[in-house]
Amino acid sequence: MTENTEYTPPRVWSWEKDNGGRFASINRPVAGPTHERELPVGKHPLQLYSLATPNGVKVTIMLEELLALGESGAEYDAHLIQIMEGDQFGSGFVAINPNSKIPALLDRSAATPVRVFESGAILVYLAEKFGAFLPTERGQRAECLSWLFWQMGATPFLGGGFGHFYAYAPVKLEYPINRFALEVKRQLDLLDRNLASRRYLGGDEYTIADMATYPWYGGLVLDNIYEAAEFLDVESYTHLNRWARDIQARPAVQRGRRVNRIWGPEEEQVPERHDASDLDL
Repeated sequence: MTENTEYTPPRVWSWEKDNGGRFASINRPVAGPTHERELPVGKHPLQLYSLATPNGVKVTIMLEELLALGESGAEYDAHLIQIMEGDQFGSGFVAINPNSKIPALLDRSAATPVRVFESGAILVYLAEKFGAFLPTERGQRAECLSWLFWQMGATPFLGGGFGHFYAYAPVKLEYPINRFALEVKRQLDLLDRNLASRRYLGGDEYTIADMATYPWYGGLVLDNIYEAAEFLDVESYTHLNRWARDIQARPAVQRGRRVNRIWGPEEEQVPERHDASDLDL
C-alpha cells in the first residue's frame, strides 16, 4: 500500500492477517475466544479486568473517586489484561465481555455475579450502585448522560480514526488524516465552547461524563497522545485545557491513572491493584 496507489475493493472482502499497523496482530474479523484461560479472582467483590488505556482509566478513576468519598464497598481488585498478547481473547475474559475489549467488570457482591462491559455502562452501573457522580434531578441527569453518550459515540473518530491514521497506520495518507483531523478539531471546539460557561461538562457538578471524557480529550491536550498536540493546535482550546488541568489535579484521578499501567516512568506503574496500599509510594 502506497500513498499514490488507488484501491479497488474486491467483490467479496477477505482477511489478510499481515495488513500492517501497530495493532494488526490482535485484530480479527470474528468474535469469541481463541484459547481457554480462567481469570484470576481477588478478595474484593468488585473484580476489574483492564489496562490503563483511556477506556480503562475511566473506570479506575471512578473507583478511586468512590473510595475517596468513603465508599468502602468500592474496594476492588484490578487485574492486568495484556491486550497486545491477546489476553482479551481468553475464554474467561470473553465470558465477561463477549466483545473482547477492556475494561470488563464482575460484581460478585450478589448471589449471582453481575458482569458489566463497555466503559460507559460500567460508569453508570457504579454510579447507580453507590449513588454518586450521576445527578438524580431529571434535567441534570439527562445532561450528564448526554455528554457521556456523546463521548462514547464521538471518541472512535479520535482514536480509531485520527489516532490510527496519524500515529499507527503503516503509511501516512493525507486524505484520512485530514478527514479525521477535521472531525477531531470540531469535537475540541465543541468541548471548548461548552466549557466556556461551565466548570464541568454537565454544569457545576463533577460527574461520570467528566471521568469518561477526560482520559481521551484531557490526554490529547495535556499528555500529547498520538504526539499530535502541535498538529491539532490543542493549546488554543483554553477552556478545555483549564477543565483538563482541574480534573488531572484531583488525587483520585492521579491514583486511577496509575492502575493497570505498564508504561512510562516506573513510579507511575501499578500493573495490578488489590489494596489501596498498592498505590502508596
